Amino acid sequence: MNGMLLENPQARIAVLADQCVQCGLCLPVCPTYALDGNEAESPRGRIAIAAALARGQVSVTPELREPLDHCLGCLSCERVCPAGVQYEALLVQTRGLLGPAPQRPAALLEAVKQPRLNRWLARLARLARWTGAAGWAGSLVPGRKYAPWRAALALLRGGAGAGVQGKLKLPRPSPPLPGGGGSTVALFPGCVASVQDAEAERAVEVLLIAAGYRVVRLPAFCCGALDLHDGASRAAETASARVRQAWSDAQADYLVTVSPGCLSTLRFALPDVRVEDACRLLAERADALSFRPLPARFALHVPCTQANVARSDGALLTLLQHIPQLDVQRLPTPPYCCGAAGSHVLQFPERAAQLRENVLSHIETLDVQGLLSSNIGCRMHLAAGLDEHASTVPTLHPLTLLAQQWIPS
Repeated sequence: MNGMLLENPQARIAVLADQCVQCGLCLPVCPTYALDGNEAESPRGRIAIAAALARGQVSVTPELREPLDHCLGCLSCERVCPAGVQYEALLVQTRGLLGPAPQRPAALLEAVKQPRLNRWLARLARLARWTGAAGWAGSLVPGRKYAPWRAALALLRGGAGAGVQGKLKLPRPSPPLPGGGGSTVALFPGCVASVQDAEAERAVEVLLIAAGYRVVRLPAFCCGALDLHDGASRAAETASARVRQAWSDAQADYLVTVSPGCLSTLRFALPDVRVEDACRLLAERADALSFRPLPARFALHVPCTQANVARSDGALLTLLQHIPQLDVQRLPTPPYCCGAAGSHVLQFPERAAQLRENVLSHIETLDVQGLLSSNIGCRMHLAAGLDEHASTVPTLHPLTLLAQQWIPS
C-alpha cells in the first residue's frame, strides 16, 4: 500500500528490524509485555522474531507466530523508541508475509465491515436490550465463554446501552458562504463507526461547520484497517483503492474521521493528503466555538491510536477545557490499553478482557458521570465491560459531548 507492502517484504522487514538497538525502553510501555512478562510478547522480542523469519533463520510455527498475532499495534513502543524504529511498518509487513492468523474469524469480520449489516445488528441489539432479551441471547450462541461470536454479541449489547442522551438533536449551523475562503473537509464515516458512531459523526459535522469549514461526507465503507493489520494484504489494497477514489471524488482539502483507528490506514492510502483526527482541526479554531457549562466529572480514555497515531490527545483536552466547569479525569497512559485493538477483541477475547479489566479498575476509583472515548472499538469494548460489572456509567464520544454543550452563534 503505497510503500507499505513491497514486492520484497523479507528485505524490507530485515531493514526495519536492523533499526532496533535492543535497548529495551519499549518494554515498560508495552501492554502485552505487562500482561505476560514474556520477552517474546514485547516489541523487542517481536522484532527479533520478525527478523529471523524474514532472513529464513527459522520456520513458521504456531508458537513462533503467536506473539506477532497477539500484538495490539498500539504503537506506544514506536512513540518512545530513541532509534526511531518504524514498528507499525514492520508489523504490517510481517503479518502480510505470514498471512492472516489461523484463528482469525474471517466470516465475522466480513460482517463487521458491512455498514448495512451493522445497522441491522445494531437495531437487533437495541431491541434485545429494551426487551430484556440480551442476557439469554448469549446462551443461544454456541462455544466457550470467550468465543469470537460471543465477544461480538457482548460488544453489541454494550454498545446498545452506550450514550448519554440517545438521539443527538442539534440545530444545524449556517454553512460558510460560497467564496468565503473556508476549507472543505471530507468526513470518512468508516464501517462500524458509520453505524455505532453515527451521533459522533453528526456532532463533528455540526462543529466543523460552526468552526467555518465546509463538510462533505464520503460513502460509508471499510478503510481496510482490519485487513491491513491482520495480514490480509490483497483485501487491504482493494479497500485502499476505494479510499483513493472516494477522496478524488470529494474535491476536499482535508480528510477527517471521528475514529482514530482508521487514521493510519487512511494515511497509507493517501500519503500526500492531510488526514486528521477531527479534534485537531476543531482545536485549531476552538475560539470560534462557545459551550454551555457542564458541572460534571467525566473519565477520559485516550485510545492508543489517538495518542500514538493521531497524536491529537492534546488537541482533544484543549477542546474539552473549553466547556466551563467540566472536570475531565484522564485515565492512565501506557502500558494500559483496553485490548480492543481492531480485530484483537474478536480473535483473542479472553486476552482483550484481561487488558480491559486494567482500565476498568481505574474508572471504578473515580466518581464520574460518564466515560469518554473517541475510538468506536474501544468504546464498545469498555461499554461491554461496564455492562458486565453492572455499571450505569454511560459512554460516549468526546465530540458528542462537545456538540451537546455547543452554543449556536
